[in-house]
Amino acid sequence: MSLAALLWVFIVNAQRKAFACTPEWLEKIEKIAPDTPAIQPKKERSVLVFDKFTGYQHWAIPHVTAVIQLLGAKSGAYTTDVTRDLSVFDPSILKHYDAVVLNNNCSIHPRRNQILDMLDEDKSLTEAQKIKKAAQLEAHLLNYVKNGGGLMVVHGAVTMLNSSHTFNEMVGAAFDYHPPQQEISLELAEQGHPLLEGFEGQSFVHVDEPYIFKSPYAEKNFRPLLYMDTDKLTKKRRPIDEKIKYLSWIKPYGRGRVFFVSPSHNAQSFEDARLLKYYLNGAQYVLGDLKCDDAPLKNK
Repeated sequence: MSLAALLWVFIVNAQRKAFACTPEWLEKIEKIAPDTPAIQPKKERSVLVFDKFTGYQHWAIPHVTAVIQLLGAKSGAYTTDVTRDLSVFDPSILKHYDAVVLNNNCSIHPRRNQILDMLDEDKSLTEAQKIKKAAQLEAHLLNYVKNGGGLMVVHGAVTMLNSSHTFNEMVGAAFDYHPPQQEISLELAEQGHPLLEGFEGQSFVHVDEPYIFKSPYAEKNFRPLLYMDTDKLTKKRRPIDEKIKYLSWIKPYGRGRVFFVSPSHNAQSFEDARLLKYYLNGAQYVLGDLKCDDAPLKNK
């Protein structure tokens, strides 16, 4: 094996190694996190992080939640509550928050409905009652965004309700599959876009799962921000139909706003100040403070 190949293997293995979300790691992140937000909020903002999973467990879930909390606290952009309780999707609770963050809420394959997964734990409900309640809770979340709420969908959370076309339409895509983790160069889809200013016009290279999406992704009903060159991917399950595949975007949904961000599967990616700034900018977008062009690609 060549020296270059050995170095690549070393880098990939090093970045993929799981570790605990320790105070020492958070102190390192706190030092490089933005001191101020891109836009000073005109009023206090509140964010609710939902980080329950029923399917695949991403090891960086606690790190992502901690990063969301840290970004808001250090910059003063928002305050954060964290929950794993389904009851938060009741309108009486959602109304107290300006945005919801779905953190790697992977559902059980192949049904791909985390709400039903969680309702299965309630043995007092019949199957018909669970189906009805799951539909109600999903509708509450969709209506919350339609009526002006913000939604940030992080990495595996795209699969939370992957069998629901209405949820997929709101997010902008449904998850299909991903090749093995590998080094990915994330390119900027629109130089000069306010959400991307932290990257200073440069690509972001890291190790991650290169997500491939399916319907309604093909409609491109979103404003793309980051993309990968699929020709550079290795160990693809099958040929990929497009050279450019988007991995992060924003989109309006009713009177609300949605930010999907695929990076990252690995907490090491947050050790780069550029990604921290991107997350904060995305949060400010869904909160309604960072105004920018979010017109979908299909309308351009």
